Amino acid sequence: MRILTLNCNGIRSAASKGLFEWLPGVRADVVCLQETKAQEHQLGDACFRPAGYHCRYFDAKRPGYSGVAIYSKLKPDKVIAGFGVREFDDEGRYLEFRFGKLSVVSLYLPSGSSGPERQASKYRFLDAFLPHLKKLGRRDRDYVLCGDINIAHQEIDLRNWKSNRKNSGFLPEERAWLDRLFGELKWVDAFREVDPRPEQYTWWSNRGQARAKNVGWRIDYQIASPRLAGRAKSASIFRGRWFSDHAPLTMDYRL
Repeated sequence: MRILTLNCNGIRSAASKGLFEWLPGVRADVVCLQETKAQEHQLGDACFRPAGYHCRYFDAKRPGYSGVAIYSKLKPDKVIAGFGVREFDDEGRYLEFRFGKLSVVSLYLPSGSSGPERQASKYRFLDAFLPHLKKLGRRDRDYVLCGDINIAHQEIDLRNWKSNRKNSGFLPEERAWLDRLFGELKWVDAFREVDPRPEQYTWWSNRGQARAKNVGWRIDYQIASPRLAGRAKSASIFRGRWFSDHAPLTMDYRL
């Protein structure tokens, strides 16, 4: 199974930059998008429902904000929008497609970079989502969580780690949350299973020639539930064209 994830920073903006012309060539079985920044009624153009895919959007109630989507070649047995916490379900941050005993989730965590209020929201999300993950881990079901986690886990995952230790996205409390997820709960950072190299980033600031200099962060993940450990086969970060300030992350799994 080939799964692609991308924070498109506005799906209409990404479309204008060629995302939907590029997408068929990837031959992804499942496409997870985040930060669609649109209400579904605004997506009338046929490009937003690519041929050969079953498409679902889960919008934020606030117009032009957040939102996630999944496209899949296989028709899902069930679609679940939200994980049961109203604050974040109203922001359109969790969409799950079920295929037999496999679930693929498009996930978008809050960013805390705009100030203390949003960082507090991010911490509330982390506090609410960990019990949800524990519950998922007890089910007879496998999961691949795809999306923008807005946290760089280790020093290898961002260029300027020393100067960002007190900044949202690389705070000790955020990194400890991922330590617990990948340690105690035994979920898997699938990308790192197959690519241990440094300087493999998925997001770059639009300032200071960050892209040209590869001054980036790896904050987009595919996270597999414990029983899928070792199933990741390959991973690639596409930087040939820019549809967003994030790059698409594509992974193949033996499923």
